[in-house]
Amino acid sequence: MTRPDPRKTAALSAALSGAVDLGALKARADAARQRATAPPPSPGSGGAVGGSDAGPSPWVLDVTEATFQSVVERSLDIPVVVELTASWSPEAGQLSPVLERAARAGGGTWLLARVDLDANPRIGQVFGVQSVPTVVAIAGGQPLDAFAGPLPEAEFGQWIARLLDALRDRLPGIKAAEANRAAEPGEEPAPEPEDPRFTAAEDAFEQGDFAAAEAAYEAILAAEPGNAEAKAALAQVRFTARAEAVPADAIAKADGNPDDVDAQLAAADLELATNDVEQAFKRLVDTVRRVFGEDRDKVREHLVSLFELFPPDDDRVAKARRNLASALF
Repeated sequence: MTRPDPRKTAALSAALSGAVDLGALKARADAARQRATAPPPSPGSGGAVGGSDAGPSPWVLDVTEATFQSVVERSLDIPVVVELTASWSPEAGQLSPVLERAARAGGGTWLLARVDLDANPRIGQVFGVQSVPTVVAIAGGQPLDAFAGPLPEAEFGQWIARLLDALRDRLPGIKAAEANRAAEPGEEPAPEPEDPRFTAAEDAFEQGDFAAAEAAYEAILAAEPGNAEAKAALAQVRFTARAEAVPADAIAKADGNPDDVDAQLAAADLELATNDVEQAFKRLVDTVRRVFGEDRDKVREHLVSLFELFPPDDDRVAKARRNLASALF
């Protein structure tokens, strides 16, 4: 059984788009708001490779390099099983129907994302695919397990069952989908209606209008101060706007001027945006150790704001919090 490199997959958005990867926070907000609902299949997506007479399913998606980030985001709510396939592979043709039937039967407890490697080679490169088909399970934006080659239906059923058992208490969408299936057996639950306030904010964010997105989330928080989704999304928007303004040579400048606090903050933002998370945290903790007074408070507050861009149980955040406490006291 082959396993992908977790760091490569965590950096998937940046590798595919060449831009800053800021999808994690949006995923957290979407996951909490949408719960077990899956995005409706786009036109031409969701059909089975090799043919299926069951019609489109929201749990089976055909994915491209342009849309893969949204699938990674869905893994904050339910597991995503990525099928890396190719039309010329007879083994892939054997496996695809097995995966599709299982996804349909799962009723939204997990999502099947198919990737045609001939048309989307960069996704295969990110995962380090060496043979077709390869299947990778993603949860929380990270790969958890993988296998290569065809797998009998019963064995795949056992594999996905173990995955769901391991993740049921961590991903809220699994239990929600199971509850929906129990309430209406045989029917796929209809997606919950979108909150137009969040839709407007997300549209502005995706169009690069960070000021409008920030204003939209601030308006939600003014009306609902306890709205955790809006708070998390607002932190993401502010970081995005700040990170995109950081010059490409910020890290070199910071390394050459260790006492320049603003340079250290900018470099940490750039490192975080390019998924060098631990180095970004280390840079700021080291800066806290070197500076005092208002400068120390400024660096500490900046670091804490970066922590908010991650799930609270992220191991890297926990480690950095301990290091920060040691540096302060």
